[in-house]
Amino acid sequence: MRHAPSKSRHRPLAALAALAGLWLATPSPGARAATGVAFETSAALATAARTAAVHAFGALAAGQRLQVGVIAPGMQLRHCARPVDATPAPGVRLPNRIVFVLQCTSPETWRLYVPVTVVGVTPVVVAAHAIVAGTVLTARDLTLASRNLTGLPPGYLDSPTIAIGLTAARPVAQGEILTNQMLLGNEAVTRGERVTLVAKSGGISVRMAGRALADGFVNQRVRVENLSSGKVVEGIARANHTVRIFVP
Repeated sequence: MRHAPSKSRHRPLAALAALAGLWLATPSPGARAATGVAFETSAALATAARTAAVHAFGALAAGQRLQVGVIAPGMQLRHCARPVDATPAPGVRLPNRIVFVLQCTSPETWRLYVPVTVVGVTPVVVAAHAIVAGTVLTARDLTLASRNLTGLPPGYLDSPTIAIGLTAARPVAQGEILTNQMLLGNEAVTRGERVTLVAKSGGISVRMAGRALADGFVNQRVRVENLSSGKVVEGIARANHTVRIFVP
């Protein structure tokens, strides 16, 4: 007779899953190997995560692709009677990485966290020459370059038009990637004022009325309230009292 493995034997697997960016909720006893029981395949789970990522990230640029985190083939999760639900996990998301929650509620209850990352290259704004702190930037100060998405600094700029007219907050070396934190600009939104919220996903743009909950400069992160839903979200302040919000 084959005995179920002890809890101690599962600890190394749990540690490896945590290092890989995955966490698997403990499956019910019925999810253990048994004759005639159907289980979800790693390929099917990866497809569910990838499909959700395509919707969340929208169209990718040339030279980019989606990379789904490793799903250990030894994880035995009972086949879901309904399509596996895949939604972004709560918390802060990175521009090129989202952790999705894959879950089933019938016939068994289980939950799996799978990261999906956009890999490849992307256009970034770099200094065309050394820039002195206090310089008001013009098109001659900036140029576009291709960089690998892995390791890009937070808040990097992908269009020179975003930076033109703003002031360098510190010296910038030639070829250095420009970020929001390097630039100062005019105040884009003021706490309490009505603003336009812009959400973009999959090539579709939606505009909504909102209210700024804090002062914000151009390209600065700011919290706003969606006046239609009452929900508080975070976005990037743009010119003309506009805030681009993040779509989960």
